[in-house]
Amino acid sequence: MTDASPENRETISEIFKEIFGHHPAGVAIITATDEEGPVGLTASSVSSISADPAILGFSLAARRGSAAHIADADTYLVHLLDAENVELAKTFATHGAPRFGDVMNWETLPTGEPLLTDVSRVLRCRTLTQAQAGPALVFTAEVIEAARNDDPGTPLVYHRRAFHSLGDHSYII
Repeated sequence: MTDASPENRETISEIFKEIFGHHPAGVAIITATDEEGPVGLTASSVSSISADPAILGFSLAARRGSAAHIADADTYLVHLLDAENVELAKTFATHGAPRFGDVMNWETLPTGEPLLTDVSRVLRCRTLTQAQAGPALVFTAEVIEAARNDDPGTPLVYHRRAFHSLGDHSYII
């Protein structure tokens, strides 16, 4: 084990990145609307906190760009992606990539959030808590609406800085 003394901080950071790079995570896109229009970003930090009441958590790397707009939004949508949505994941993960254009299937909900209509599972959320943790913002959010279609899709995960799909080939038992 490496201790957290100042001389080891960089070493711990590198080991931490390597360890979590090996830990697969689900992939989501979080969207909101501000005075300039729709915004969104890809997140691999979304996790379930409680089922009753329905609460999820996520973090944003910094308070700039789309992350700042989502942090300030009253409500936002968390789209849980399938492997069939990998191109959306890549688009929303790429700085400066065009989003919400004519070639992307989306619509504005009556409540104002941009909905990516090709995504099977979507949660409409409102922030409960927001805390600064180093350079990141950490959120808990209550789920105020949920929608899903009957097609379960193929799970999409982020592992070792790449997108992967899960399927029958990945069963261990």
